[in-house]
Amino acid sequence: MEPFYSVRDFHTIREMLNQSLALFADRPAFEVKKGNIHYELTYTEYMEQLNALCSALLDMGVYRQKIGIISDNRYKYVLTYMTGICSGNCVVPIDKELMTEDIHGIIEAAGCSMLFVDKKHIDKINFDRLGDIPVYCYDPLEESENEHGILSFTALHDRGRELTAQGKRLWETIDDDPEEMCVLLFTSGTTGTSKGVMLCQRNFIFEVKAAMGVLKIYPEDCGISLLPLHHTFESSIILFFAPYCGAKVTFCEGFKYVLRNMKEFNPTIFVAVPLVLETVHKRILKKIKERRFGEVKFKFGLKLSKIGNKLGLDLSKIIFKEIQDTFGGHMRMIICGGAAIKPKVLDDFNAFGIQIIYGYGLTECAPLAIINHDRLRTTDSIGEPLPGVETELINQDENGIGELCVKGGMVMLGYYNNPEATAEVIDSDGFLHTGDLVSIDRKGHYHVCGRSKNVIVTSNGKNIYPEELEYHLDGEDCIHSSLVEGIENHRGEIEIHAQILPDIEEIMRQMGKTPTDEEVNGLIRRAIERINAKVPSFKRIRSFTVRKDDFERTTAQKIKRINKIKVRLRNKVSL
Repeated sequence: MEPFYSVRDFHTIREMLNQSLALFADRPAFEVKKGNIHYELTYTEYMEQLNALCSALLDMGVYRQKIGIISDNRYKYVLTYMTGICSGNCVVPIDKELMTEDIHGIIEAAGCSMLFVDKKHIDKINFDRLGDIPVYCYDPLEESENEHGILSFTALHDRGRELTAQGKRLWETIDDDPEEMCVLLFTSGTTGTSKGVMLCQRNFIFEVKAAMGVLKIYPEDCGISLLPLHHTFESSIILFFAPYCGAKVTFCEGFKYVLRNMKEFNPTIFVAVPLVLETVHKRILKKIKERRFGEVKFKFGLKLSKIGNKLGLDLSKIIFKEIQDTFGGHMRMIICGGAAIKPKVLDDFNAFGIQIIYGYGLTECAPLAIINHDRLRTTDSIGEPLPGVETELINQDENGIGELCVKGGMVMLGYYNNPEATAEVIDSDGFLHTGDLVSIDRKGHYHVCGRSKNVIVTSNGKNIYPEELEYHLDGEDCIHSSLVEGIENHRGEIEIHAQILPDIEEIMRQMGKTPTDEEVNGLIRRAIERINAKVPSFKRIRSFTVRKDDFERTTAQKIKRINKIKVRLRNKVSL
């Protein structure tokens, strides 16, 4: 695919930021909420603060070192992250949801020489185990709260301001090598041991140029950051795409505050995982169904909006104004990825007048590789490869499904201190073997069928992709989420089993009462029977269990998939 928007040329992240400074000096780069007060920081102010922090670090001799960050999303997190890159250091963003043992495992594996943390997560640090590594806190601490000698981020930044005022532009003295590791990300993964993904400036620069060649973000846009910044999906868009375009970034105070924050900040762009969109979509439909003739009016509105779109008329602002107001009234684009999403959700959001950019990527690709761009917008595929991305499908089966391999400037340097694992996924031709099974339709659109390591092989040699069945299950009103894997039956044969988390709220709405366990089982049984009627006999789900509690999930809200389902036979329902 060739780009259809012109893009600027640059070779380092600092060069990109300097270009943005020249183009957007007085435009707001960030809007920060402190208590009930909102204030903006221009691109000039952002770069002044970034340069000051660079000077402070370099004056201390912090160069080509690892800098760990544990924090909620906030401006100081972004400032530290970008300063680390622009001062010739390597940033190690750490998942704040991890336990203390795992956090220290990453700090030690990475060899962090300093750590930045917010007040909220200080208690996750074992200071005895940390040793002499200095810790800087973004928030002010009372003397009684600082028994471990935690240092002040503000004081560090003020020292940098003094150096800059003295004319010491220390960042100009470093070797800014775009091929040197600048971010080390430890993948949470759904299985297996976490690996350290080594990314360099070249990876992020490739992503910016490729994505901005097929996706339009304007200086007038405002993005709101919700997903954790230790994920490349969020950080690449918020830290690199936004400043390239001169857009403004704001920060959500947490998932339960997201709709309130949207009304406060009036964002135009939002980065989300499918679970977030599907949850919001369910809430919208629930409110509609509670109203008199709500569903009839809603379906008519959808048809009218889609007809208008075909005629070049945007009727969504009139028909779905109330839904748009839920997102602050100005939302125009949601960038979504990380897992499969129901096409109906995408269709509905497009009809609401909110463009959904849905694509495919992974941490090892910084992260985007395939995308539904501005001129595509399919709802049943992940789109087409970004400009400059080469793809191959290997070991294809009779249906044309094979493992996706990708090549391009976005592919990681490798796994940190793990050449064996690197050699397993990056071949001699530079292709990254993703482990994802993909097919390509006649139009050249890519479709993810599942993970190669998740494929269930039946006793008669048939391949079953659990993600396909989970997609159908999750589309049922009575099912919140599901996990499908193979289990051994009493004959030693592999059969398909599903763990089901029911949508009790929706079931209660439909039944008008709290359901019994037998009633829930009956609804799920009938839902599975409907699905089994649509698929070949070898793919049919033969048994299920109903969960009382949610699945264990990653911070990206993916269900952690275990190798085998441990089924309690007394809870197992056969079909």
